[in-house]
Amino acid sequence: MDDPRQPPSIDRLEDFFAEEPRAQLVTWVEQLTERDARTRKEALRTLRQFAERRPAALEPVLTPLALFLTDEERSIRLTTAKLFVVVAEAEPDAVTSVVSPLADRLADDDEFYYVRARSAEALGYVARDHPEAVASPEVLADLRIGLSFDEPEVREKLAKALEYVALGDQDRLRHHVADLAGHLTDSNELVRYHLCTALVAVGCEYPDALSESVTALSERLDDESPYVRGRAAEALGLLARSDSDVTIPDVSSAADDDAVSFLADRVRYVIDGDDGPGDAVPAEIGTIEAIRERTDEVVGEITAPNGDECPYCGLSLPEPGPPICPQCGGPR
Repeated sequence: MDDPRQPPSIDRLEDFFAEEPRAQLVTWVEQLTERDARTRKEALRTLRQFAERRPAALEPVLTPLALFLTDEERSIRLTTAKLFVVVAEAEPDAVTSVVSPLADRLADDDEFYYVRARSAEALGYVARDHPEAVASPEVLADLRIGLSFDEPEVREKLAKALEYVALGDQDRLRHHVADLAGHLTDSNELVRYHLCTALVAVGCEYPDALSESVTALSERLDDESPYVRGRAAEALGLLARSDSDVTIPDVSSAADDDAVSFLADRVRYVIDGDDGPGDAVPAEIGTIEAIRERTDEVVGEITAPNGDECPYCGLSLPEPGPPICPQCGGPR
């Protein structure tokens, strides 16, 4: 890099990471820690944008970049955590080297809650492919305990991380089913969805483990979200196919004629089974592979604007409502 005191450009980073050996890249990042706050902040923002283009290229410098997770500037710690989320989603193998500092941020009750949320999200992406690197008893405890008292934004990422742990290794949460089910009444739709999905993932391998959460799952059959209802029905369908003698409730009321296919398919999964008279039940329902392939798509459908949200910040707005968003000031 020509002058480490100056924030890099995206184009310069492209050249720099293509040309320089690993040792030089590490030295450059270590030098950044000694720069002023403005330079550190701008460099990390550019590195995050670079990660969106070429996440694998940052693998050599992830360990020194973890130093910024304890930077004195809160915005720098948050930008760094977001950078690790970008890399972990695309290249989870690379982020195994920084699991420990990310777990430390998650465990720090005094840390800014958005930093904790993004750290949990990055850990979740790693856990999906490398549960042994993430899902220690201590990290699992931090993820589960936070569901009881953290901010909604943090709870959402904690639940997502728990879902990905379950997708990576169903045994890790096998004995925590009741604990997870106890949070299925969370006010955040994504928390409920992620936790229901985690329970389904556990049930794919250990369906009998779901027997202690029948009541909590049954209550989700009336959830306002069709995707939560669908996952709850899927979990009950797995339990119905097990050797458990638990009585499965009637799920027929969970879907109506206008139900999204995600929900309707899973209600049929419970009612018709493999040989029922209705339309064919997709074979992939009740499998880890299908959950891994589809869950991000479902989250996208849940979070898609529905016309009652601010197009700028996502705040839910009443109908009729003010012409200007009370949160960000943007026009409706």
